[in-house]
Parts: sequence; structure tokens; C-alpha cells
Amino acid sequence: MNGHDERGTTMTGVDPSRLDDQQLMKELETIHRTRHDTLLYASNDALRAHNERMAQLEGEYLRRNPRRLVSAGRTREGARERHCGESVTPGQPGT
Repeated sequence: MNGHDERGTTMTGVDPSRLDDQQLMKELETIHRTRHDTLLYASNDALRAHNERMAQLEGEYLRRNPRRLVSAGRTREGARERHCGESVTPGQPGT
């Protein structure tokens, strides 16, 4: 052992800043798709790694898209005004 503890510093996957926009979106779609099973069935270490990777990818997306489209229905005010069962997807009627 070299005296340097690197636990918790291991990154899986490519540094998000090195991904092009299409690759970043694909990575985000994949990690969000696997989130539920990871939360329910993965080891604590796997969940921790998933959390870290998701935060890295989402952080990069937000850095690149500071003025992203925000649906009114996804704000506190919009949620209060939303009727039960109403869609909150951007571009959908009622949002």
C-alpha cells in the first residue's frame, strides 16, 4: 500500500465533460432507466457509485444547459395549480 487511500475516488465511465451532447443524453437515459432497480436491489457500494455517476452526468447536463426548458407544471406554483392526473411534460397541453 502506498499510504494514499483512493476509496471513493474511482470513477466509472468517461468523464462527462468529454462526452458530446448525444453521448451525454444517452448516458443520462441509461442511468435513469436503471435507477429503480439499483435502488431496490444493488449493494450499498453499487448504489453509491450509481449516485455519484448520476450526479456527475446531471451536473454536466445542467452546466451545458443553464437555460433549459422548465415546465410550469414542474414548479411549486404550477404543482399547486395542477389538477389530478394532468400532464407535466413540456409542450403538452395544460403545462
